[in-house]
Amino acid sequence: IPIIYLLENNHYAVATSLEESASVAELSVRASSYGMPGRIVDGNDPLAMKIAVEQAAESLRQGGKPVFIEAKTYRDFHHAGDIPGSAFGYRTKQEEADWKARNPIANLSKRLRKMSLLTNSQDDQLQESVERIIQDAVNFCIETSKEGKKVIRSSLIPQPETITDGLRSDGGEFDEIEFVEPENLSCDKKIKYVEAIAAVTGRWLEKDPNVFVLGEEVGHMKGGPYLATKGLSKRFPGRVLDTPISEAGFTGLAGGAAMSGLRPVVEIMFPDFALVAADQIFNQIGKLRHMYGGKNIDMPLVMRTRIAAGCGYGGQHSMVPVALFALFPGWRIVAPTTPADYIGLFNSAMQSKDPVLIVEHHEFYLTEGLIPAENLDYFIEIGKAKKISIGDDVTVLTHCRSVPLVAQAAEQLAAEGIGVDAIDLRTLSLPDIDYEMIGKSLEKTLNMVIVEQSPQSNSIGARIGYESQRRFFDSLDGPILTVTGADIPSPVSKWAESAATPNIETIKDAIRKSVAKREI
Repeated sequence: IPIIYLLENNHYAVATSLEESASVAELSVRASSYGMPGRIVDGNDPLAMKIAVEQAAESLRQGGKPVFIEAKTYRDFHHAGDIPGSAFGYRTKQEEADWKARNPIANLSKRLRKMSLLTNSQDDQLQESVERIIQDAVNFCIETSKEGKKVIRSSLIPQPETITDGLRSDGGEFDEIEFVEPENLSCDKKIKYVEAIAAVTGRWLEKDPNVFVLGEEVGHMKGGPYLATKGLSKRFPGRVLDTPISEAGFTGLAGGAAMSGLRPVVEIMFPDFALVAADQIFNQIGKLRHMYGGKNIDMPLVMRTRIAAGCGYGGQHSMVPVALFALFPGWRIVAPTTPADYIGLFNSAMQSKDPVLIVEHHEFYLTEGLIPAENLDYFIEIGKAKKISIGDDVTVLTHCRSVPLVAQAAEQLAAEGIGVDAIDLRTLSLPDIDYEMIGKSLEKTLNMVIVEQSPQSNSIGARIGYESQRRFFDSLDGPILTVTGADIPSPVSKWAESAATPNIETIKDAIRKSVAKREI
């Protein structure tokens, strides 16, 4: 990759010196661990910096490896503000004075005059020009209040109604898209869920050269560890990238690529591993659009992850990530449960200019469903739920692995005379929940149960329930009930894991309880 890594080494991490925090005096030696050439340069010498960067750039143009440049410089003041670091006692006034004598701006002027490249008059003109530019900038931002205080100009203060601007795309990328439900298509080909993942991913690689896939083992093992990228590395060489076990690194790379106009598809092998990359996923990818005001920046990134709850993989490989990602409203979240839904929601995720998490469940991977044989290009609307059973007695909201369990429970309860209006939410980012469908269902049932596989502290049901009662309080005859897993890390023992997870019987019991309260 033709890239220059430039480290501005100012010798301190807030108040912790390099000597305290690193075992090497020259940080550039670490470049050799990655097979890169390392360079040390006086960061206070503009000419030395120019030469170092030019040489590195030329090396890259000739096909050389990435270059690491360590520019040794200094932070004149404390980490924040205009107070000297010596005032906090972690460095001396003499040290600050020694570095101040090496001030690059003042010294460059002296050197240019000594070499007769700059006259005193020209130097004065440059100084006056800089001061004028700075003052113009200050005048643009500042005005004097009636009390004589310097304040921000009122015309520059954001209006309260604009505070959410830029959090997400305005949706213009879907203006020419026609959404459709699979039930309205001619679905005549049976495939497995995991085959749908590979097929639609390959379709996007085929039609858009800006799309690439990256993650751990996505190009190895005949198509990734679970065959979700089967055949893609051979069909699209150089665009299905196997990464080191470094989630923070490759998700950060994907975020930068997305901002630059590419369309990465990132696979996080287990949702738990997103925690390793939390800064990149949540603090950067999920926030940057809003931080930049939504102007000149999009984040068209799709992240796939596979829930392994039920495999007996234990508490560090079985997380349901929905509630975690839902804490960050910059992310959209979809959870398709059938091959046909997967294709349509994947297409919308790829079309979106926002980051989208696609939640998959391992128990769906080998299940089969019908898709259109000659159409991998249809779109299902993000934010559109679907009914999985029709009834008049209770509304049941669910998602992911709980969907087929709720469907079976509804079928069995019908024999008891209980009509379940069950809804597969499909979209789980909280601002996108399909409250229109939920509200219409509650108008007839007056009761609600929310069913999830997640432990209670890692579920979104309570938040959806709160918003539902806020919106539809007059349509509720009783409290909203939630069904979740036991509030523990997922056990390794499959028996214990099964006991900690909602099953058809616990779901039916909750529904019966809700209906009984309504009848009372």
